[in-house]
Amino acid sequence: MVAAVDSLDAMCKAAEVSLVTWERKLGGRLVTIIVEGDVADCKAAVEAACNICKANHHIMASNGVIAAPADETRKIVALSRKRIEKQLAATKQNK
Repeated sequence: MVAAVDSLDAMCKAAEVSLVTWERKLGGRLVTIIVEGDVADCKAAVEAACNICKANHHIMASNGVIAAPADETRKIVALSRKRIEKQLAATKQNK
């Protein structure tokens, strides 16, 4: 999780991108971050994330930029985002 938060921070500071959703697997040892923005901004953001991971000795398993996501890809991301929003809403209700 630390590497993911560090990477997201670098991405958002380096370019005009915004967090769409994130996924955490294996107890936080594998985290996927999805951001959106112009293709050039996304490429710059991913490069910034790679650089911060390298500088801080984090492991980045993989990265990529999808310039024009297919409809099915957009659906998967939307489902992930809805699930995260439900979890956040439930957390707010329990407080």
